[in-house]
Amino acid sequence: MSAELKPPRRQRETQRGEKTRLKARKQALQATVPYLAVVRSPRHPRVGREMSSEFSVATYNVHRWSGMNGASTPDAARAGFVISELGADVIALQEVLRPFEGEDPLERIADALHLHVAFATARVHRLGELGNAILSRWPITSVFTLDLTFSNVERRSAIAAQFTTNAGPVAIVATHLALVDRTRQQQVEQLLGHPRLQGPVVLLGDMNAWRRCKATRALDEELGGGQRFPRTFPAASPMLALDRVYARGASVTEVAAHKTPAARRASDHLPVVARVKIGE
Repeated sequence: MSAELKPPRRQRETQRGEKTRLKARKQALQATVPYLAVVRSPRHPRVGREMSSEFSVATYNVHRWSGMNGASTPDAARAGFVISELGADVIALQEVLRPFEGEDPLERIADALHLHVAFATARVHRLGELGNAILSRWPITSVFTLDLTFSNVERRSAIAAQFTTNAGPVAIVATHLALVDRTRQQQVEQLLGHPRLQGPVVLLGDMNAWRRCKATRALDEELGGGQRFPRTFPAASPMLALDRVYARGASVTEVAAHKTPAARRASDHLPVVARVKIGE
């Protein structure tokens, strides 16, 4: 590069300083995962009915906002439109990317749809924080994270939000389980035995349940209720039922994949929508 094309020395020093600060920030955050990064109400909340004993839920792996093949530039608006289509009362999101720089697309979507939001970072991605989120029409009573990392290969976690309904409290958990069978089994055992998840609970997420294994058998026995799950992956031509809704102390009365043209383009997973009723 010729001297004329090089940036000024002060500019180069500023750029190096910014890279150093960003690297230090990433390292500091990585050392604390999983952690709660966002818990907030929408800028313009809507006052409505109280949360009843029957409500709708959805789960959606948004694939870091990068579309069905993961190769395109992140565009949260595509997934945001699909989330608006769902019309669910509570929505669990996986592979949510919150960039280090610029506006947070998750909070922008939550504000646009007048939803409360909670987000927990599972790992620090090169582009930002990556993790699970819960969007809700109703205020979140309390929220906490569960560390589900049992392997040096994959960092995994869950976020649990507790709500008050007219039939009592309910916990809604969003998670993204491991690819490895043994690790996934340990994660399910941790979820099922957690002391704060022993009342009515709804478990939502990408379970990576691509085949029958000990983890899926445990979920079916403890939380399954006998329902069949729709195929959701890959979105363009679904073959595997990876995205699921389970419940304990509650029943899943309806469950279906959301198969609109927008949903087939916005991620490599289709969303799943279900109705849940508190009480067996």
